[in-house]
Amino acid sequence: MKYDKSFKWKSAHSIHRLCYHIVFIPKYRKHIMYGKVCQRLSELVYQACKTNKWFLHEFEIKEDHVHIMIQIPPSISVAKTVMYLKGGTSRIIRQEFPELQEWLWGDSLWQDGYFAETSGRIDEKKLREYIRKQWEQE
Repeated sequence: MKYDKSFKWKSAHSIHRLCYHIVFIPKYRKHIMYGKVCQRLSELVYQACKTNKWFLHEFEIKEDHVHIMIQIPPSISVAKTVMYLKGGTSRIIRQEFPELQEWLWGDSLWQDGYFAETSGRIDEKKLREYIRKQWEQE
């Protein structure tokens, strides 16, 4: 599906467009996301989005971090989305690439935490102004 700024989902009682920019990094910010690891991670993220019916607007893997712009329904939190992405990919990548275990301590590929911010069609300043001026429009 081609990206469209007005792309919205409809459910029984709502219309929504909830897009998030999410960034997470491997433990110790190691530069391991290249070659076959990068390719497999990409496959796993696309598979997770397809399985969960999330829309992946943008996706980029750098050697030491991952950027995702993802659209999810309001029934799932950003925290849960990140948990599914990081947890599932970590388990499979560690199984399929045992050589990564030499520097991994514990049972995760990813550093604790993540960065997330909302993404909208208008900026926050314009939205605040629009809300404040509702009385003027009537």
